[in-house]
Amino acid sequence: MKQLKNISARVFGLITDEDGAVTVDWIVLTAAIVMLGMASMFIVAGNIPGLSSKVSSVVANQPIGS
Repeated sequence: MKQLKNISARVFGLITDEDGAVTVDWIVLTAAIVMLGMASMFIVAGNIPGLSSKVSSVVANQPIGS
C-alpha cells in the first residue's frame, strides 16, 4: 500500500511540475525563429537571379580604363 501511495505521489508530482512547460516554450520559440529565417532565405534567394543580371549589365557597360 505504501508503494501505491509513493507511485501516486510521483505521478501527481509529474503532472503538477512546470519544468516541461518551459522546455515546450523554448522549442516553440526556436521553431518560430527557424521558420522566420527560412522564410527570409526564400525571399532573398528568389530575388538573387534578377539582382545578379542587373549587376552583370551594369558591370558590362562600364568602360575599361580611363
